[in-house]
Order: sequence, then C-alpha cells, then structure tokens
Amino acid sequence: MSKLADHLTIGQVAQRSGVPHTALRFYEDRGLISAERSAGNQRRYARSVLRRIAFIRAAQRVGLTLEQVGEALATLPRDHAPTKADWARLSRDWRDELDARIDALRRLRDDLTGCVGCGCLSLRTCTLNNPDDQIAAYGPGAPGLKPKSEGGI
Repeated sequence: MSKLADHLTIGQVAQRSGVPHTALRFYEDRGLISAERSAGNQRRYARSVLRRIAFIRAAQRVGLTLEQVGEALATLPRDHAPTKADWARLSRDWRDELDARIDALRRLRDDLTGCVGCGCLSLRTCTLNNPDDQIAAYGPGAPGLKPKSEGGI
C-alpha cells in the first residue's frame, strides 16, 4: 500500500473537495485556507485543508457568511483540521443567530398571505415592504415616489 502524500495540488484538492479551483483561490485570498508554494511556485495544500473546506461548506449551507466562517476558523490553529468537537463548540455560538433567522422566516411566511405582492398596494399595512409601519408617518399614497415638496421622502 502506498503512503498518502502529505501535500496536495490545487487540482487534487478541487477534485477531492468538489470545490472549483477559483473558489479555492478565493478562500485562500480571504485567509480561510492556506497553501505553501513549491520550488516552481505552485500551490501545495496540507491534507488538513480538506477538513477545513468541508467545515466552510457546511457553515455556508446553514447560512453563515464567509466573514463569520473566517472568524470561527481564526479561533483554530492555521494548520488544524477542524474536529467534531470544534464544530460543536463553534456551532453553539451560531445557534442564537440561526434561531433568530428561523423566527424571521416564520413571520415572513405567516405575513405573506396578507401581501398583495405587487410593490405594494397597501404601504400602510404591508409587512414585507413596510416592516413595523415605518412609512405611515409620511402620509397616504406612495411617499417614496412623490417629490419632497409634496410630502415625499
């Protein structure tokens, strides 16, 4: 049985992770993953990068931004392959934010039945275009379309 290589080329990482070369370079530019350079200036990734990429992809699937993922990965050593324990610890920090998003989506779904969805015929009561009735203070009609001299915003 042959020994596994300690380092992988960008093509090998792309193939094994299912992430295109361009995304790998983007992740590297953002500091989410890192590569060493060969004598010929080619990228060489440590095997642990595959686990980091899996971590990034999983975090994105639950709706986290790359900035949030970067902040989480910054709490780990650069050459560290995130473990199940790392994911459990970091995901606890994201739980409140995800719960708030779920609540907001439920409210949106529940309010959708009252929406006429046209841009809107009811600026006074539309919870999609006028959350918390912020525009009502500007009077009836479409104040965003009126000139300021006529009471528009």
